[in-house]
Amino acid sequence: MGTFKYLIITGVLLFSMGACHNKGLEYDASGVFEVTEVIVSSQGNGEILQFQLMEGDLLEANQVVGLIDTTQLYLRKIQLEASKESIKNKKTTPSTQIAALQQQIETQKTEQRRYENLIALNAANQKQLDDINAQIQLLERQLAAQYETVNNTNSSLTEEGSSLVAQIAQLQDQINKSVITSPIKGTVLAKYVEQGELAVEGKALFKVADVETMYLRAYITASQLTMIKTGQEVQVYSDLGESDSRMYNGKITWISDKAEFTPKTIQTRDERANLVYAVKIEVRNDGYIKKGMYGEVKF
Repeated sequence: MGTFKYLIITGVLLFSMGACHNKGLEYDASGVFEVTEVIVSSQGNGEILQFQLMEGDLLEANQVVGLIDTTQLYLRKIQLEASKESIKNKKTTPSTQIAALQQQIETQKTEQRRYENLIALNAANQKQLDDINAQIQLLERQLAAQYETVNNTNSSLTEEGSSLVAQIAQLQDQINKSVITSPIKGTVLAKYVEQGELAVEGKALFKVADVETMYLRAYITASQLTMIKTGQEVQVYSDLGESDSRMYNGKITWISDKAEFTPKTIQTRDERANLVYAVKIEVRNDGYIKKGMYGEVKF
């Protein structure tokens, strides 16, 4: 009886050892977890007045983390707004410029009607009426020229005002971009500048990564391409070390259309294949998955 019990225990142990030894064969592919990283660069020039940020901080999307000096931009904006108001006051209404000419025309037309009546009664000669008609024509040409001058002046002022409006909008855009924000929700991986330093447009300020959504970049053989498709739900296992792992639901978001040589750090199911295809699998992180950690996938 003791011998039979010993054989049973020995068999179970051998089976368990065999299962652990073949654990790697259960997976279809393996790879490394990646994150979406964004390097936030300065969009303005000037001294960094505020930069309340530390590596490891969790940021919300559009969260304000710093401010670049905007004094000169603001003063220039005030100057342009004053110029815009000045241009607005320079515009004139045509009636104020041509009122005198209109009055003269009306007076001449009154005289025109009076002389037409006198001529009808043979109390005046035609030359006097002709002189009045010529004067009316002259005044009307002067009136038309005055209208054109006023309209051209106002049009020029309008264009100048529009140019100032565009410049003011440009300055306001520069002022808005002097506020440093995080473009995504994520964790600060690196900080490149400190408060008090000079920011230059295009200079890197900090790096943030979306660690809530991770991507397993795995590699598969050509024979496995027929097993998968974009949008397919799969099972992903994070490598926790000491033969331990944690299972997650994943979704294939990208499949490479070009083969490449197997990376040295990656093992595929068929290690004899030299060429493999990269795939990216999206996984919702619960906090245990870290960037650079190894993982496996089952299709």
